[in-house]
Amino acid sequence: MLRFFISRFAVLIPTFLGVSLIAFSFIRMLPGDPVMLLSGERVMAPERHAQIMHDLGFDRPMYVQYFDYLVKVLHGDLGTSIVTKRPVLGEFLTLFPATLELSLCAIIIAVCLGVPAGVFAAVKRGTWFDQSVMGVALIGYSMPIFWWGLLLIIFFSGYLGWTPVSGRISLMYFFKPVTGFMLIDSLLSGQKGAFASAVSYLILPTIVLATIPLAVIARQTRSAMLEVLGEDYVRTARSKGLKPLRVVGVHALRNAMIPVITTIGLQIGVLLAGAILTETIFSWPGIGKWMVDSVFKRDYAVVQGGLLLIAGVIMLVNLIVDVLYGFINPRIRH
Repeated sequence: MLRFFISRFAVLIPTFLGVSLIAFSFIRMLPGDPVMLLSGERVMAPERHAQIMHDLGFDRPMYVQYFDYLVKVLHGDLGTSIVTKRPVLGEFLTLFPATLELSLCAIIIAVCLGVPAGVFAAVKRGTWFDQSVMGVALIGYSMPIFWWGLLLIIFFSGYLGWTPVSGRISLMYFFKPVTGFMLIDSLLSGQKGAFASAVSYLILPTIVLATIPLAVIARQTRSAMLEVLGEDYVRTARSKGLKPLRVVGVHALRNAMIPVITTIGLQIGVLLAGAILTETIFSWPGIGKWMVDSVFKRDYAVVQGGLLLIAGVIMLVNLIVDVLYGFINPRIRH
């Protein structure tokens, strides 16, 4: 198992280097001068502009800038924000719990609804239930996040007035964050109604973010279950008189879970990408909105460091998924 883990971990090294190069090059391909954006509407003298470019290191050749950046990253230094003058890693760690809380709630909903829906659709293949589940999954997968989010805001927040429009908790509640997770911090605060307020603000962003992963997981679970249900060992289990619940839940589902776990792992990347749009629509103070604002401000250090950290999270999740393969099916280790 250790050799299996080391082989999977070794693959992450060239991936990390490739991501660092893409993150470094991406922001520099965008039009715009970061120094001029910093100056705002003020007119900057050419000498002053050249001095700031030199201080920030932007006047050096690109390959020199990239090499210096890579050395700093390997030493744990992701740079300092041009706008806020704060370390990128510190800002990321401050905002990441908000994104993680939203993503965890979304993936929990997607898994808890998507896997059972896919299993029942496979068992009831060809029935109205199967066609309904697959039809709803196709619609959910096809809807753009920005359109779906705005539609929910108009209906539930604007027309019905059931849910808040934006933010993480009502301005009526104020407490010092302990964990960064608003649901936990609102409980720890002891303020009456704080937890209910945090939940109400979380509902719409979670639904929007969970829609596409839910559809993908349901369709993948159905496909995997249909393949497994046709295997000889499943027919043998049925011929022995085992209860249908045991045949489906124990014999079939466990073997069908390998592609499903792959899909769930891949959806983590989808969630982090979808969080950029979702957080922007709902003004959710997480890394998605942070990254969007940094792109508009040409904050090189934040965009580079943010992309690298997000990619690191995705690579870590994929590594965990690979290790889970070895536990679910020992043959994969060999």
